[in-house]
Amino acid sequence: MLPRNADIREVNDSKKLSGSKRRRLFPVIIEESECWATGIVEHSEIDKVGMTEAVRLSFMRAAEALDRHPELFLIDGLPVKNLYLPAEFIVKGDSKSLSIAAASIIAKVTRDDIMVKADRQYPGYGFASNKGYGTRAHMEAIRKLGPSPIHRMSFAPMKNDKQLRFRFE
Repeated sequence: MLPRNADIREVNDSKKLSGSKRRRLFPVIIEESECWATGIVEHSEIDKVGMTEAVRLSFMRAAEALDRHPELFLIDGLPVKNLYLPAEFIVKGDSKSLSIAAASIIAKVTRDDIMVKADRQYPGYGFASNKGYGTRAHMEAIRKLGPSPIHRMSFAPMKNDKQLRFRFE
């Protein structure tokens, strides 16, 4: 939650910023924020409840962790059902709202840190560089090494690849 007069230069859609710029802006955003929180959903939860429910859970967990609640949550993207928060959903909101852009940077840096830690725990998958996205090299590593304990088995490429499916059935 940013103050109304917040003016954090260079904050933009996290996808449009380099990793080093996001990392540099992260502490500035934290310092300027009135409060902030993230909502983490584990891979096993996503497999169990699905991505739509996982997104809702992450919002709820972040909202519950806040020191105080805003009158209205601004959320990037399409509406999330059963959110039960006063919210306005804004498609491409990270390019239209400073607070959404700042939140996207916090979320991306937090996820990047989780993936760098995963890279140390599970070497060979390239988590530090691919951040868990299904790049060609990442999928080849999974075929070679098999899925790690943190891979989402419900992820379509994992579920639909006969070679991979055979390895974890």
